[in-house]
Amino acid sequence: MTSHAAPHAAPVDKVLDAIDYDRLYSVVQEVCRIPSVLGEEGPLAEYLVDLMKASGFEDARKQEVLEDRPNAIGEVRFGDGPRVVMTGHMDTKPVSHGWTKTTPFSGELIDGAIYGHGIMDMKAALVCQIVAIEALRDSGVPLAGTLAMAAVSDHMGDQLGSIRYFDEFSADYCVLGELSDNEIFLGHRGRYYFDITVIGTSAHTCHKPLAVNANALAAQAILELDRSALRPQLETWVRDLFGDETYMAPGRVYGGLPPGGPSMIPDECVIRVDCRPQPGVGVEEVRAEIDRCLEAAKERDPRFRAEVELVDVKSGYLAKPGDPVVELMRESVRSVRGAEPPLQAAGWLGDTASFGSTVPTIIFGPGGEPVYCPDEHLSLDDLVEATKVYATFGALALQPK
Repeated sequence: MTSHAAPHAAPVDKVLDAIDYDRLYSVVQEVCRIPSVLGEEGPLAEYLVDLMKASGFEDARKQEVLEDRPNAIGEVRFGDGPRVVMTGHMDTKPVSHGWTKTTPFSGELIDGAIYGHGIMDMKAALVCQIVAIEALRDSGVPLAGTLAMAAVSDHMGDQLGSIRYFDEFSADYCVLGELSDNEIFLGHRGRYYFDITVIGTSAHTCHKPLAVNANALAAQAILELDRSALRPQLETWVRDLFGDETYMAPGRVYGGLPPGGPSMIPDECVIRVDCRPQPGVGVEEVRAEIDRCLEAAKERDPRFRAEVELVDVKSGYLAKPGDPVVELMRESVRSVRGAEPPLQAAGWLGDTASFGSTVPTIIFGPGGEPVYCPDEHLSLDDLVEATKVYATFGALALQPK
């Protein structure tokens, strides 16, 4: 791929002038009023498909992923040229307790900000992307290529929505609208889940001397895993982006018997270890660190026995400075903001874990930490800036040669 020269100011200004801000605000409010907790994405997908159909998007439809949990997709074509996909997920985490300014699904506008559960992660970005695509179409600026929209399901599950979309469609460039506080994120950490099954010996509580309590053994492993501070060898620029430690935490523990059950000392306890490696840190290196921790647990108690299973792998993602998709976004942000944007990275996991290895992608979206907290909101100014950047990116990527 070749880099793109900056577009003439007049065409870009014409695109930005075509952004319908009243529509932007009202549609953001509407999506905030539609609950879409993981597993319940269907109503939001239907709303977005109807929105794109009414707007004149081509091939606007629900793309089947899981039962009642489709993607919402559509596109606008400008003839032959690159295919640019703007994407983000519809699913959210459960509602947080403690809302005081309004209710989680009100979409209320208060003091220049719209409030809604999941507005930052990432309902607002979906709307900003759709409105930006509409502005590019309505501006009348000559373009060459296709702008596609993919609002996907199951991000917080197995990322099946993104996998399904990119199984059917290719892309020359992709913009993932994950919350980056309207900064450019080159990538994110990966996620490896290991299940450690600690084995003991069961017995009735009255026969405690005959038992080896798996929960007690697991406690030794939990302490060692929590102390882990794996610092793999990384290129300097990668370490500067992500820090030097691969984070590991014994996040969930399944052991013993439920309250009200029979009396028995447990012979099994399972520890789910959540590992967040920097891009380029392999499963083998993380597994070696887990094995080291388990050996330390065995030194504490020679009765310690455990089995380790790798149960999930989601790769990190990292674009490089100088990649065409990165330079397109840098020029877009620079054009809108009038300042050189920094290049950053995220600790969370994006859908690029599933498609980033084959689709050149840059991450940019409104909203930042903390997220999934009471009174979640985004300012109108953040929505405006994100929409302008998406529109400028489209103009850059699809300018005729």
